[in-house]
Amino acid sequence: MTRDIISAKKNNYDAIIIGGGFYGVMIAYESACRGLKTLLLERNDFGSATSFNSLRIVHGGLRYLQTLDIHRFRESVGERKWFMENFPNLTRPISCLMPLYNKGLQRNSIMWAALNLNDILSLNRNKSVPPKNNLLNGKVISAEKVKEIFPDVDTKELKGGAIWNDGSIDDSQLVLMEILKVASDNGCTPLNYVEVKNIITHENQIKGVVAVDKKTGNEIEFHSPIVINSTGPWSRKLAKSFHKDFNDLFKYSIAWNALFNIDALSDHALAITPPKDNAKAYFLRPWKGKLFAGTVHEELTDVKDIPMPSDKSIDSFIADLNLSIPNLNLKREHILKIYSGILPVKKEGTDQLAVREVIIDHSKHEGPKGLYSLSGVKLTTSRLVAEKVVTKIFGSNITRNEIKFPVKSEREYGIFDFNWDSTKDRNGWKDILKTKIENESVVHLQDLILRRTSIGNNPLVAINQATTISKLFNWDEEKIINEINDLKEYYKKRGLSKALEN
Repeated sequence: MTRDIISAKKNNYDAIIIGGGFYGVMIAYESACRGLKTLLLERNDFGSATSFNSLRIVHGGLRYLQTLDIHRFRESVGERKWFMENFPNLTRPISCLMPLYNKGLQRNSIMWAALNLNDILSLNRNKSVPPKNNLLNGKVISAEKVKEIFPDVDTKELKGGAIWNDGSIDDSQLVLMEILKVASDNGCTPLNYVEVKNIITHENQIKGVVAVDKKTGNEIEFHSPIVINSTGPWSRKLAKSFHKDFNDLFKYSIAWNALFNIDALSDHALAITPPKDNAKAYFLRPWKGKLFAGTVHEELTDVKDIPMPSDKSIDSFIADLNLSIPNLNLKREHILKIYSGILPVKKEGTDQLAVREVIIDHSKHEGPKGLYSLSGVKLTTSRLVAEKVVTKIFGSNITRNEIKFPVKSEREYGIFDFNWDSTKDRNGWKDILKTKIENESVVHLQDLILRRTSIGNNPLVAINQATTISKLFNWDEEKIINEINDLKEYYKKRGLSKALEN
């Protein structure tokens, strides 16, 4: 997968996909499964925005049973199974524990019924999934057992706990890259750092796009009768610039998670609700041995490139966690990184997440024929939504042949220890990184450290090893310094505290 713009502009495509997050990449994959030739254009790096900032969970949809949204539940179960089956070494089961205090829905009897219903409605969840990724049935456990699993639990009025199993996708950025590489091998031409500026039309029919290579500043035309605007939070602005604004396409909110430089509280993910009125539950999961917590939702009025939460929101979140867990004593300086993205909500000015994808055929609204815009809701169902988009555009008569993914070792994927030290690594790390530089469209140091490997999961390691890694590129000293400074600035803007930054 190389960044060859000269060759790319000579071709005609069945579709041009704008946006290289999970939804755009999945559209490329689903198109490849049908033998279609696509061009995927991303203005920054692949998967660098909202797709990078999840809590690394592929949810099966237990929460949808609360509203009896069985359709959405079944979709989530099926798509979780797809990930667990296709990426056995990049996904794994994760056990989740909710302490029960006999309040509201947090009662042993209610959770027992919910977990049984969850298991009954997902009986096929392990079919054709490797045994190590099989998900066990849920159960309700005693208060004593909760204390064993989660020693720091608030024991006041503790009545028991509910345990269910879900899917963990610890390095989701690597999963995205694997999907994109398979699409690239089967008919997709992916180009990062290429920004689409306008569409080309003739007699109200799409003919292609005008784009700019952000590396050179050169303007390029690419040709196709179909253009798919899959730019996530930017889809609405792009739809407006190409045709007109669609208010229902995307209403903005910030969703964010925080990685803390303290040890995980349990080997289970924890669903914790602060003991106060109208409190919302938080999810605290073990990740790389550390505490990764969220998701917090905030109102947002417009799209932002770096949608960081307010200081007030961060302080409130930390206070809620300290209130929920005796002796936790979290502080702002414990934050290693804030993972924040923009998700769609039902109504502007709220934090109530949208529940369904939106797919717009602009020709049905007096716009150009061949122009489509979409927004999705979550990572788990991105492939399913992509399938719906491709079917809507090209029809259901094209034969779909599922393309399988090669199974690799963790090191081949680019997974390194959270506290990795290049000076102590004798396992050919240089060859792995050089291969990625040469074959995975790596333009900047951030691309390699953050999204082609897991090295960037630990900001301290990433900054400490940046000079050593930069020497693998054919860069002069000035370029190396600029790339390292850009990496430091990336972390600084995303919550790395001054104490840890030094």
